[in-house]
Amino acid sequence: DDARARLIRQLSAFDWGLVRELAQLVKEQTFGPEIAEFKPAPVVPLSRPAEEVAEARRTGEAAVREGTVAAFVVAGGQGSRLRFDGPKGCYRIGPVSGKSIFQIHAERVLAAGLRYGVEIPLYVMTSETNDAQVREFFEQNELFGLPAQDVAFCTQRMLPAFDAEGRLFLDAPDHVFVSPDGHGGSYRALQSSGALDDMARRGVRHISYFQVDNPMVPAIDPVFIGEHVRTGSEMSSKVLKKREPREKLGVFADIDGALRVVEYSEMDDALQRKTLPDGSLKYAFGSIAVHAIDIDFARRMASADLPFHVAHKAIPVRGDGGEAAEPDEPNGFKLERFVFDGIPHARNPLVMEVRREDEFAPVKNLDGDDSPATARAAMMAQHRRWLRQAGVDVPERGVVEISPLFALDAEELKGKVSRLPVSDNLYLE
Repeated sequence: DDARARLIRQLSAFDWGLVRELAQLVKEQTFGPEIAEFKPAPVVPLSRPAEEVAEARRTGEAAVREGTVAAFVVAGGQGSRLRFDGPKGCYRIGPVSGKSIFQIHAERVLAAGLRYGVEIPLYVMTSETNDAQVREFFEQNELFGLPAQDVAFCTQRMLPAFDAEGRLFLDAPDHVFVSPDGHGGSYRALQSSGALDDMARRGVRHISYFQVDNPMVPAIDPVFIGEHVRTGSEMSSKVLKKREPREKLGVFADIDGALRVVEYSEMDDALQRKTLPDGSLKYAFGSIAVHAIDIDFARRMASADLPFHVAHKAIPVRGDGGEAAEPDEPNGFKLERFVFDGIPHARNPLVMEVRREDEFAPVKNLDGDDSPATARAAMMAQHRRWLRQAGVDVPERGVVEISPLFALDAEELKGKVSRLPVSDNLYLE
């Protein structure tokens, strides 16, 4: 009886109109041909005049000082691909300190607030899967030094998965399998939680959006915010040069005059390898899921009918005899919305290039590319560069880490150190 009641409670909470719509989408899904050749979107390049960068920085710094910028980290997933039992943000990534990814992000927000003399709120999006764990982790760590009134959580919606016939999966006798509705669910989560109303009350106009699995992303980037503000963009995005044609990053496209992101899975091998007459890669810039979003635009997108994307995945299921089964091959379909599908609806959308070595080292896999090892190596390489620019002789093989609370960038570091002893293990906080 208790199990029946739990199942009924879950089923009663479903939006059955939406469930039927999604089931029909799965049944009709044809997985059609990949996208044809398209025009790359214009990008604000790294190699632009120094005075333009300086002007963008001044504009962005003014916006931050005025309290019009909030940080928003999307953190609804678990660390399953890392074989980590818990939310990915709880994973300890600091090369020397062992700080969690959450702590590094939070300290960047705190340090930016101290630099600009303003309290910057941090909003954290969780999911039903990890919400309790994330909140507890923040509480156990005393919000990483942030004031309690400046940390808020919102939870994204969960959606069922379907088999090819549009049926739901039971992953337990009293539970239907559900998963988060994708980072595109962040618009709805911000609205339904009251976070957008809270931002408006604070005077926030711009959201600095980033995903939890990138420990190198600047939580508050004044140059990016400045470019976003001075161009009157409602949604801006960062890109970087792809390390090879088939790197799994979406690319920005100009299709019929509208800016949109084309996922790597929508491009065949020949299209991804397409070159320009000078031999350079035609689709050279990849999206790193970092955006600046105006809150009025986020509010519009919360009620917009953004498309659902269908992904063929391995779904845990109960067999006819009730036994649990973890399939080795995809057996069902998950549906998600993507945050970048809002871009075609935005006024003056902007795309800005950044350096990989400064801003992008995702933690996705246990080993190989985009793993904790590659992320730590990138973090240490960046901090060695900063120290050398400040005149400090740092061993190439030394283990180095600079806390955001000590310096947010090379310029700030220069003002704090001139001579330090050579060390194979250096941690500055």
